Amino acid sequence: MPYTTSLITNTRAIGTAASNVVVNARNITNVQALVLVEVYVVPATTQVLQLAYLTGYFLPGQSSDSRTFFIGGDIAYEVQLSVIGPLTEVVLSTFGLDEFGNLVHGQRVLQEEMTVISTLSASPEP
Repeated sequence: MPYTTSLITNTRAIGTAASNVVVNARNITNVQALVLVEVYVVPATTQVLQLAYLTGYFLPGQSSDSRTFFIGGDIAYEVQLSVIGPLTEVVLSTFGLDEFGNLVHGQRVLQEEMTVISTLSASPEP
């Protein structure tokens, strides 16, 4: 089932902007799962949504993984996630981090807060 964080504003007029977004995945079953991650950004120069990262990786059962993606300087970003695998339960979250590795207030999205979408945006049309 694919999820999206939707667009997250990443400006620093007040507060702190994120330099990186971290995607966490925790597989609570004994079955391997395929995790797909798409990170979109809105650069300050073009202000047009662009695919910045597209990756997939296998997450063994009873394990966890954290992936970091650079988004510094972008005025907004969105993370889309999908988990593929039989009988798997993978719990997902995303966190914005500043240039010092500290959590950015308001840029935390837990799986229960993500929006379910029909397909990842970069997926080919059937």
